[in-house]
Amino acid sequence: MSAEGVEVAHIGAGLLVLLAVKKGDGTDEADRIAGKLSRLRIFEDSEGRMNLSVADVGGEVLCVSQFTLYGDTRKGNRPSFVEAAPPEQAEPLYERVREALGAQGGVFGARMRVSLVNDGPVTILVEA
Repeated sequence: MSAEGVEVAHIGAGLLVLLAVKKGDGTDEADRIAGKLSRLRIFEDSEGRMNLSVADVGGEVLCVSQFTLYGDTRKGNRPSFVEAAPPEQAEPLYERVREALGAQGGVFGARMRVSLVNDGPVTILVEA
């Protein structure tokens, strides 16, 4: 992942977490989502079943702030981001989750270029 042309984070096999903070979220939601992500059994075991966590497989985590996940497109053709938390609320919660996961992270609020090699058909929405 790079910001302004400079690589700021890089991981091997593991999780890419695109984290959005919603208005009204607090430390309870941040702690709950970090715990859920760390325990999420989405990596294959020896029998090919999704049964292992990122820690079980020795994977790494990259956590990227992504307020646009709360873009509401139900009305019109331009997304509304009114449900996304303002930066002063979102940044400390993003950092709390990132630290709890022991994750590398991007530059909060920066325009970043993120590359992903998705190994398998697994993309999961996790809400606190």
